Amino acid sequence: MKYEVALQETDEGFSVSFPGLPCCWSQGATKVEALASIQDAIHEYLAVREELLRGAMVREVEVA
Repeated sequence: MKYEVALQETDEGFSVSFPGLPCCWSQGATKVEALASIQDAIHEYLAVREELLRGAMVREVEVA
């Protein structure tokens, strides 16, 4: 699955965030490091989300 992330150059390297997930961000000295790091952050975020939803009644809603 592909996700859009926001990559910004900083004084220390690169900052990267995933706007679709609150507080999901990372950084790296290079673009490659930052993008690899956000992949790990997204994976871990989604794993925690699944754990928190385990046992809950989950429904989907459509927003028009």
